[in-house]
Amino acid sequence: MAARDVVALAGGPQFNVELGRRDGLISQASRVTGNLPKASFTLNQLNFLFARKGLSQTDMVALSGAHTLGFSHCNQFANRIYSFSANTPVDPSLNASYATQLQQMCPTNVDSTIAVNIDPTTPKKFDNVYYQNLQSGKGLFSSDEVLYTDLRTRNAVNKFAQSSDVFNKAFVSAMRNLGRVGVKTGFQGEIRQDCSRFN
Repeated sequence: MAARDVVALAGGPQFNVELGRRDGLISQASRVTGNLPKASFTLNQLNFLFARKGLSQTDMVALSGAHTLGFSHCNQFANRIYSFSANTPVDPSLNASYATQLQQMCPTNVDSTIAVNIDPTTPKKFDNVYYQNLQSGKGLFSSDEVLYTDLRTRNAVNKFAQSSDVFNKAFVSAMRNLGRVGVKTGFQGEIRQDCSRFN
């Protein structure tokens, strides 16, 4: 529900969240690894991770649009601006002026608390500009930019970049699908009296 509210408050689509899910009885940070995409993921890795959860490639591209909001610490993308390869320190898929801006915001040995907006254009607005940024080589993570550079997902990026309505509809559908992942039934989990703690 919090994600729904943030999206709406930031100018994105309003949508209903399916309620009534039972909550799990285990909450451990160690269980996150392998269940969330990394900034360095390839398209194959992204597709594999989302497919394991029953989500389609279109769902994945639409959910990636949430990167229109938020920020990242420099260490998550420093390899793209300093050590991409032995012969090419800067990732060639990055827009050159954007790469220079990132280097200015994230110099080598930068304070680990420094953060950069994921969307350099409209970072506080939920919109389809994230996809337009990808078309311009301004995807902060390689897992963002690959959505445009790989022909398997470029068409979806182009459609979402061209139309807010098309993106918003796909995002709402993907959020509903995501909300249906791992639903507990029967005696699994519990219905919490207080969402912040186990009963």
